[in-house]
Amino acid sequence: MSDTIAPARRFSLTALANPTRFLSYSGKILPWLGGLSAIILIVGLYMSFTAPADYQQGITVRIMYVHVPAAWLSMMGYMVMAVSALGTLIWRHPLADVSIKAAAPIGAAFTFLALATGSLWGKPMWGTWWVWDARLTSVFVLFLMYLGIIALQRAMDDPVKAARPVAILVLVGTVNIPIIKFSVNWWNTLHQPAAVIRMDGPTIDPSMLWPLLVMAVGFTLLFFFMHMVAMRTEIWRRRIASMRRASAREQRGAAKPVLAE
Repeated sequence: MSDTIAPARRFSLTALANPTRFLSYSGKILPWLGGLSAIILIVGLYMSFTAPADYQQGITVRIMYVHVPAAWLSMMGYMVMAVSALGTLIWRHPLADVSIKAAAPIGAAFTFLALATGSLWGKPMWGTWWVWDARLTSVFVLFLMYLGIIALQRAMDDPVKAARPVAILVLVGTVNIPIIKFSVNWWNTLHQPAAVIRMDGPTIDPSMLWPLLVMAVGFTLLFFFMHMVAMRTEIWRRRIASMRRASAREQRGAAKPVLAE
């Protein structure tokens, strides 16, 4: 029985590592994923605008429905890159470095969105656009990590050579993720503590909690939609670059006899 299971497993792993199969499967999934994320985001936005205002923050609390999902995805996007970095260094998965390169700009965009909306939310609540407290500073460091990874990827023309140093840099940066998560518990900060994922349950009223959860689901699906599109684009970009290099080598080889004459 083990002899029949082992080949199936090998085929499954090979299929997951095959860029051509990924392009085929993702092409079928993308329309459904994009449509579902759009529908959920529309519903979430409607629920967000019709949710009651907070008794202290007023209508400014509605910034939360964008800020919180963006902050969540800023960390989730980096963890997607961290898992992909393990795939590059340990399992040599051919799509792992493609995943990192695709996720980095998306994660950076969500991190910037979290910082911008947090600043807009902080001005009326704290009386200032920015404070160098533990949560805000660690998220800003995360944004710089994203930019550093993107810069390192673009500094090297050969993506194969860039894969290993990029993966190492990504794994080094994971130290910052628990700091972001627990900074409000470890240090005295202006940022409020966790209000959704708590041992004793959420502290947000259900009339505000449900729109927030729907927006979080919609943003998460949007992230995976954009990540899949970016991975497909990177695969095609590498294939076109490889074809151009092969064509250039053929042209140089064909030109050598002419030059010799």
